[in-house]
Amino acid sequence: MSDRRPNLLFIYADQHRADVMGCAGNDIVLTPHLDRLASEGVRFDQTWTESPICQPARASLLTGRYPGDHGVLGNFAGNCQPEWDTFPRRLQEAGYTTATIGKTHFDAWPMGAEPGTPAPTDEWIGSFGFDHVVEEFDRYVHLFDVETPYMRFLREHDALEPYQEVVQANFRGGDGHWKGVTSPLPQELDLTCFLADEAQQWIGRQPGDRPWFLQLSFVQPHVPLMGDPIWADHYASAQIERTARAEPEAFTDEWAAHLGFLRKHSHSELLTDEFVLAGARQYYAMVSLIDQRVGGLLAQLEKQGQLDNTWIVYSADHGEMLGDHGLMAKMNFYRSSVRVPLIVRPPSGTTGRVETAPVQAFDIAATMLDAGSAAALDGAPSRSLVPLVTGMDGATRDCVVSMIRMRPGLPTWHAISNGNWRATINADTGEVSELFDLVTDANETTNRVGDLNVDDELYLLRNQLTSTLESA
Repeated sequence: MSDRRPNLLFIYADQHRADVMGCAGNDIVLTPHLDRLASEGVRFDQTWTESPICQPARASLLTGRYPGDHGVLGNFAGNCQPEWDTFPRRLQEAGYTTATIGKTHFDAWPMGAEPGTPAPTDEWIGSFGFDHVVEEFDRYVHLFDVETPYMRFLREHDALEPYQEVVQANFRGGDGHWKGVTSPLPQELDLTCFLADEAQQWIGRQPGDRPWFLQLSFVQPHVPLMGDPIWADHYASAQIERTARAEPEAFTDEWAAHLGFLRKHSHSELLTDEFVLAGARQYYAMVSLIDQRVGGLLAQLEKQGQLDNTWIVYSADHGEMLGDHGLMAKMNFYRSSVRVPLIVRPPSGTTGRVETAPVQAFDIAATMLDAGSAAALDGAPSRSLVPLVTGMDGATRDCVVSMIRMRPGLPTWHAISNGNWRATINADTGEVSELFDLVTDANETTNRVGDLNVDDELYLLRNQLTSTLESA
């Protein structure tokens, strides 16, 4: 007997900031297929990641919980655990065929592992709730003495060595870390295309009598800032405005130390307008290639008659500063880092609209389970967005929360926003490091810490933060 429950396609980018989409008001970047999803669904404009750091953000999505609950508080500082209650396993138990293609980052390997430690196996990743696994990693990993599916693919096409040479020249930590460069590979050999091809082949193999869930996790537009030749050429002369130029202010010693780390990691002394523009052009190229391949997925679903029976969600783990506030990467709570794109298109589409109420990125977990009629995660604070998408007037959040802890022994930072104000608070001492009026100061240029005129706003944010985390 045929099971007509909807298919679930979750497309997850790495380090895609929320404002680099045409549907978000960006008139330079070309993203017609993401724009189409937004025009046929709901774009959630105020979506916060639970942590602007890869591993904790992904663990939160997997479990529908805040980092302080699941315990993965930073990169290379802990791994996801197969015994956790995860949304892919709930879908699997509900009868869905499940797959993950791309970067899961459930494990700290190889950066957080002892030398010689083998890569996570497909079986281990599958134990989180996936029947099919194609695991990939940041492009820096392709320099290690390891073998990944993409590395095998490039070797088969005699393309691994020139690719590795460019990645090595722009390795993390060095002066080339944030340098914009064009890939030596033709577009069809790009990692984004490899993962999209794997996804389309998997979808094409699925029978029509059983619903499927696919998490397609693109590795880009994460650094290195290296776009494919076709899209890099398209943006070669693009004038991409550098916004939010105000440098961060520190009102506490701990936050000053964190900002010092961010400036060092960003190589802030190199971030001239010309340098940042070159990187932004490559970043836009990577986003447009992702969008191009999203278009290929949509065309395939239409051709197979599945588009009108598939929920499609697009999001990312965190954003990218791209020179804003004199910084690159993430690991802070400025909007370029903490906000992520989130588009939800239901089967057959709906009247496109923008939802401005605060949303947590891990609400995707509850949304997938609700859309698939699967059991909810036990006690998780993740909330389904299905009622908001389908017009059933679902409840909205009053605030969103995010956190950062770089390493064990360093401070834990909590950030909270109610849409009007944002605060950053040291969870260990209670000291306030940042306070911004988002209504009159959208670029977060004036830190209001110490301003007695806004004590009431800070008091409200503190109470909202406490009640949110205590009820999680």
